[in-house]
Amino acid sequence: MIEEANARSERTEECWPIAELLASKASCFCCRAHPEPRWWPRITSGRRSTGRAGQSALSWELPAAASLARLLRDQGRSADAVALLQPVYDRFTEGFDTADLKAAKALLDALQ
Repeated sequence: MIEEANARSERTEECWPIAELLASKASCFCCRAHPEPRWWPRITSGRRSTGRAGQSALSWELPAAASLARLLRDQGRSADAVALLQPVYDRFTEGFDTADLKAAKALLDALQ
């Protein structure tokens, strides 16, 4: 269902939900004890897609990046997780008291 919604968003050029769809997809994979390697390219394609939401939807990008970063962390790829999440977090200039930003900061601190 997530793939269908993502395809529909791209087809209709309504890109605002793409980051949230990627976050949902990553969360599904994070729930698996051992994500299947064959799915990894489909998740990593989300790395490029998180930027599609644009500056005005940065708050939509953060949950997607955080979910993907948790997946990378769980696979023992902490450096990759930081490389994915840090640039998104660094683009914020306000709202540091929000739950998403606090969670992202805590994840970054734990990864480093």
